[in-house]
Amino acid sequence: MAGRFFPILIGLCALLFSLSTSATSVLPVSLQRMASAAELIFYGKAIENEVKLDDVSGRVATFTTFEIIELIKGTAGATHTIKQIGGQLPGSNVRQVIHGVPRFTIGKEYVVFLPKASKLGFSSPVGLSQGRFAVRPAQGDKSVTNGRSISALLENQTQQTAPSSAKFAQQKKARSPSPPLSAIPDHPAKARLSDFLQTVRGMTQE
Repeated sequence: MAGRFFPILIGLCALLFSLSTSATSVLPVSLQRMASAAELIFYGKAIENEVKLDDVSGRVATFTTFEIIELIKGTAGATHTIKQIGGQLPGSNVRQVIHGVPRFTIGKEYVVFLPKASKLGFSSPVGLSQGRFAVRPAQGDKSVTNGRSISALLENQTQQTAPSSAKFAQQKKARSPSPPLSAIPDHPAKARLSDFLQTVRGMTQE
């Protein structure tokens, strides 16, 4: 009997390992790449987390609803809900954790970069936790961070195909200037929210 279940156990372990690996082996993504890859970018507040069995996939999923404070790219209403894999079903011991999939705290503000949802409706931020920027109070203002240094976020932004000189001149004339995005003194991984939002707005117009 034990021998009959052994292949099933091995298969389950392999599946769990592949899910965990796929969620954590994510290459660093620059801010420009995030802005280009995202179908929806918004600044908002998390107002609800609901964990339940997803009707479409049959998997445990977390549905997070945001109140949109500012829509930067794409189309959304006054609120927007995203579906991510994993979570703990209320009132039970059923729990699924996929490392790398970001979670959102109710009442906290975030800037979120979302790709197009999958065929099953799942939509985690671009680069997983890289595309979730937490907004925090900072010296009478607000700051934003995803844990990476600001200089690292701005790396490799010029490694794209350069447009022709005429096209570049048209683009430069058309786009509004963005302030240089720099780290808050003594906080290399944090930038001022106002500067960050203006920089991202400029990137979505390029």
